[in-house]
Amino acid sequence: MATMSPDNPFDDPAAARAVIDASGTVAGWNEGARHLLGYSPAEIVGRPAAGLLAAGTAVSAPPDGERWSGPLTLRHRDGRAVPVWLLAHRMGGDGAWLAVCPLPDAPGGRPDDPLTGAALSQSPCATVVFDERLRIHGVNEAMAALIGLPADRLRGLRAIDIGDRPQNAEFERYLREVLASGRAREMQTYLKATGEHRAHAWLARMAPVTDAQNRVRGVCVTVHDFSSQYLARERLQLLNEASVSIGTTLDVTRTAQELATVCVPALADFVGVDLLDPGQYGGEPPSRPAPPVVLRRTAYRSVGPDGPEAATGTGTAEEYAASSPQAAALLAGRAVVVPAPPAGPERWPSRDERRHGGPGERDVHSTMAVPLQARGITLGVAVFTRFRRPDPFTEDDVLLAEEVTARAAVCIDNARRFSRERETALALQRSLLPRSLPRTAAVEAASRYLPAARAGLGGDWFDVIPLSGMRVAMVVGDVVGYGVQASATMGRLRTAVRTLADIDLPPDELLTHLDDLVTRLSAESGEEGRPGEVGASCLYAVYDPVSRRCALARAGHPSPVMLPPGGPPRPVPLPSGPPLGTGGLPFESAELDLPEGTVLSFYTDGLIESHGRDAETGHRLLCEALAGYEHAAGSLEETCDRVLRTLLPPGGAPDDVALLLARTRGLPADQVATWDIPADPALVAPIRKQVVDQLDAWRLTEAAFTTELVVSELVTNAIRYGAPPIRLRLIHDAATLICEVSDAGPTAPHLRRARTWDEGGRGLLLVAQLTHRWGSRHTAEGKTIWAELGLPEE
Repeated sequence: MATMSPDNPFDDPAAARAVIDASGTVAGWNEGARHLLGYSPAEIVGRPAAGLLAAGTAVSAPPDGERWSGPLTLRHRDGRAVPVWLLAHRMGGDGAWLAVCPLPDAPGGRPDDPLTGAALSQSPCATVVFDERLRIHGVNEAMAALIGLPADRLRGLRAIDIGDRPQNAEFERYLREVLASGRAREMQTYLKATGEHRAHAWLARMAPVTDAQNRVRGVCVTVHDFSSQYLARERLQLLNEASVSIGTTLDVTRTAQELATVCVPALADFVGVDLLDPGQYGGEPPSRPAPPVVLRRTAYRSVGPDGPEAATGTGTAEEYAASSPQAAALLAGRAVVVPAPPAGPERWPSRDERRHGGPGERDVHSTMAVPLQARGITLGVAVFTRFRRPDPFTEDDVLLAEEVTARAAVCIDNARRFSRERETALALQRSLLPRSLPRTAAVEAASRYLPAARAGLGGDWFDVIPLSGMRVAMVVGDVVGYGVQASATMGRLRTAVRTLADIDLPPDELLTHLDDLVTRLSAESGEEGRPGEVGASCLYAVYDPVSRRCALARAGHPSPVMLPPGGPPRPVPLPSGPPLGTGGLPFESAELDLPEGTVLSFYTDGLIESHGRDAETGHRLLCEALAGYEHAAGSLEETCDRVLRTLLPPGGAPDDVALLLARTRGLPADQVATWDIPADPALVAPIRKQVVDQLDAWRLTEAAFTTELVVSELVTNAIRYGAPPIRLRLIHDAATLICEVSDAGPTAPHLRRARTWDEGGRGLLLVAQLTHRWGSRHTAEGKTIWAELGLPEE
């Protein structure tokens, strides 16, 4: 066999060693065993180990299944009986055993050696001395009691002879380092010693033992139980880890998972977090729920992939009876520690038979349930179980679990309240945003709105507003702040924009009125004479499909990006107005001539700005995404999706995102007719005749009677009350016919109730009844009165 070395100690002649496989056959035999019983390896390997026992000798199974020691009578090769003291323990996981018998005449085995006596007599605690070959040279009674074997039987054995724990091999590696370097070392481990009911933290101090010539002749090891310091350090470390790792987001599920992750394996082998459903209690969990309680598994963590959590996955709801630790903890309002669940029919919930102690499962020997409480209400319960750690939960463990779960409960409550407020704000915002964009003759539009992935819901909005004369207004805005307040402010601003757009204010004037509104909202939201913090940005644009011109103005908002037909995308140059609510600086408008088919991109800053990326990079990415519009077969919906995929991270946008794409249309010249009207009432009849002829040319004869009456009334009013020049314009598309009469007078008409004896005053009332809608708008030259008629479907 191989020569003995510190790395290959099997052939050490100081002890007889034999390996016996799971079938009871001798699989290994060293020189010490040959010296003890006379068999060579070739004679004994492969034979049944029972043949080595003397006649009438029987070996009982070890009580713990891991180690056996005691006197035994073996049979020598020459037939004589050999009484020995034998130590046997399992090796690895294949069922093999290592049998070790110290030889009484082995070198270094004299207990009265001066080196051994000096080391042992001077040691105040459990002490063992190893020689140069890592064999036990001497051991005191305290160490023998710790190992669980007689002191006189340990001399000549190696650490790995005593047991097959990984700590023993690591311990020998430390011993070799001390022998080689001559420097002291320390080793810490956490295990359950033989005869102990719970695991302890052990500190092994290893120091070289030298002779008179200062040569290292061995290693003296003293072992100390420092469980109190070890556990205190573990608790502080766990509390520190909990304060850093729990509550990193405002997500209930993730916060519960952080609690389970922090506590495994530092406190338990498995942790499950089960929460109450607030919907069962009218929206708010109770202070003390009455059993039976229904809990929903929100998160769990185990030391192994096949742990007891396999029976209950996340999202599963179960009812727990009053006898369960979960219900007991919730009812008592404090932590409850119980042993393994009973084996009778009164198990905790129906699935606990599989989760705790079922066939093939690990045996759970200790369970602790701690209620999750915050603000006087109960949110759920955290369940801690141990099946790998041998020691049960102690009072210190209970205090530690209560401290950690108390911190986690506050974070879970904050996340739950945030989620509820977020859902409320999201429902409010969705009710305030347009459900669908109107179909207009001016533009084809598509939009997207995405709430922030993790932050509170903001106040981004967009809108498409049909105006008179086939024109359309497009608006996008962003309210400062998050939550319900921001959504409510957004709704007020969107309503104000629609109202101001309805009176046909130009973009710069509309933003001025909107700025006044935001200033008033800030003053109303303040306290004790201090203004609030209401603010917003806005971009407003009006496009006319007849002139194909677009007027735009912005208030602290990013400029839109324009994609002309056949050209590259580019930002629209606009004067940079101040954000709404700051006051002081005026707003400026800009007008653009847009070819038919131009795509305008309106958006909020959440699209182009993100962590680690500036606005300039975001603009470049937006232009690249819009450049693929032609490749998407001119589809605005596909282009919206491509823009979001290109600019937003996979986990969602850090801020709200509103995106509005509009492709312009032009109204053909043959769908518009214009007449200059002399200020002569006698010419109204010829004008009516020209209008009827134009409608015949457009094949709109069905609308001739109503149009003739409306034109007669509006032209007559302009001649009578307005100022020249007077102009009549007819515009139509497939569904609508619009009559517009413009003059230089500043006074706008209004409906009034005519009395019975009045000779006039009923003209506008007649126009209002004959048309879908009518109104007036001020222009740079005066005013325009318009009326819109619906055309019959073909």
